[in-house]
Formats: sequence, structure tokens, C-alpha cells
Amino acid sequence: MKSSTVLFSLVLLPVGLLLCGCETVNKVTELGTTIAVSSGVIQSNEANSINRSMKAVTKTFEDITPEQEYYIGRAVTATLLTKYSPYNDDELTHYVNVLGQTLARASERPETFGGYHFLVVDSDEVNAFAAPGGLILLSRGLLKCCDSEDALAAVLAHEVGHVQHQDGLRAIKGSRLTSALTTLAAEGAKTLAGNDLAQVTEAFEGSINDITQTLAVNGYSRKQETQADAAAVEIMKRVGYDPNALIAMLHEMETQLKPGAADFAKTHPDPEIRIKNAQKQIGGFNANPAPEERQRRFDKAMAGIKG
Repeated sequence: MKSSTVLFSLVLLPVGLLLCGCETVNKVTELGTTIAVSSGVIQSNEANSINRSMKAVTKTFEDITPEQEYYIGRAVTATLLTKYSPYNDDELTHYVNVLGQTLARASERPETFGGYHFLVVDSDEVNAFAAPGGLILLSRGLLKCCDSEDALAAVLAHEVGHVQHQDGLRAIKGSRLTSALTTLAAEGAKTLAGNDLAQVTEAFEGSINDITQTLAVNGYSRKQETQADAAAVEIMKRVGYDPNALIAMLHEMETQLKPGAADFAKTHPDPEIRIKNAQKQIGGFNANPAPEERQRRFDKAMAGIKG
């Protein structure tokens, strides 16, 4: 077997063990390089270099800070805004932000490094995107589906749920690791420095496109959507909104589904599945009647959208 083939196998071996933790990854890498040295495929100094590189990379991946998460989210949001233009309505933007940040305060993650920010984008698509760090975009088409503040609160609380569970960051970390390991494999036994480090950095930058693809095309997993719905139910209860509005919104979105469209239909699981799960969590909860002022301020803020 050629040396380059062995090195490629040694570096890619830990990928399948990623879920076992970084410590396991490092141990398996060390075992692989030990075998390669004893077989005469590589020298001991090369093995040490591979092990150092792997430890540096795995350490980087497990220690993304809140500040780093924020800047990752900014990059993802900037990418999304090359496709979606902001909707020009200052009153609506203010209203959505006040409501969204109120809901975020009641979540399990009330603060992020850069804070929560909500923006309406000018698109007929029925969709929303929660980027890492609390940057949330909602389409004009989605807001049209809302007939009350409780319904809008359900949408916003769901997206806050994605931020709470760091769903975007989890997607980035996975693609980031794969890209970096591929770079290390191609570089063989070199030390992670200079040009090698630059290539790993480029791999990370490329993962911004991967997370954007997850948000705008592939969507989160069924499990992640169910968890975000569960978070939305709890957040709405805490703030005083009727969580049954989430059920009503899912029914409304179901009527808006268009086969093959690049929107909610493509990036979210079947609404019927989500409805059944949410109903189980809501149970027999009965919310107090919404005050009339709540509907008045909703109608006023949404006048441009509904008109």
C-alpha cells in the first residue's frame, strides 16, 4: 500500500467516530499512526505531526465561543441577504423586533453575544431562517399567513427555539470538520501551520455556504423542527400567548404548500407530523382570551403587509 493512501485512511478514520467525542478521535488517530510507524509506512516524526494536527483541529471545533457563533451567524445572514432584500417598513421591523426579543427573553437562551435581531425580507415565499447567534429572517409571505399577534409569536418563538438549541451551529460544525479533515488528508503529515492553516481556514469559510444550504434548501432535521416547536410552546406559555396558535399556523402553512417550491414546503417536515407532536405537548392548556389591544397593534403593524 502506498504511503499517501495509508495517510489518507489514517486521517479519515476518526470521521465515523466523531459522535463519540474528540478524545476518542485523538486516541484512534494516535493508534493509527502507531501502527503505520511500526509497519514502516511513515516515520515517527511524521506520526507526531499528524497527531498534533488532529488535536489542534478537534480542539478548535469543540470550542466555538459565543462571539465566534455571532460572527458565523452574521456571515450566514449576509449570504442569505444576497438573495432576499430587506422589506422597507420601519414600523413593522420595530414591532417584529420588540415581539421577538420579548419571546427570546423567555427562552432557555435569553441572551446571545450580539443579541437577537429580527428582519422581514421582501419575498412571497412562506419561510423563515434562524442563523447562529440569534439573527432571524422572516419572509413577507410568511407574515401574510399570520392573522393575529399570537400567530406571529408562534413563528418567532419557533425560530428562537432553533437558536436556543444552536441548530445552525451544529450544522456548521459538522461540515467544517469534514472539510478540515479532507484538507489534512491531502496535506499528509505536514504540521498545521502556514499554508496548511490557511487551507483549513478556507475550509471553514466554505462551511458558511454549507449552513446557508441547510437553512435555505435542505432545512433542519425533523427532530430539530420538533424540538423548535416544543421550545415555541413553552416560550409562548411563559409570555402569555396561546400556544394553540402554533397549531393554527401549521394548518395555514399546510394550505400554502406548493409542490416543488423553494420555501416552507422544501425546508420543513410535513406540517401534519409537527401538528400531532405539538398537540401532545400543549395538551389541555387553555390560554386567557387575548386583549383587544393586542389585535389592534398587530393590525396596525401589519397594515402594509396585509394591504
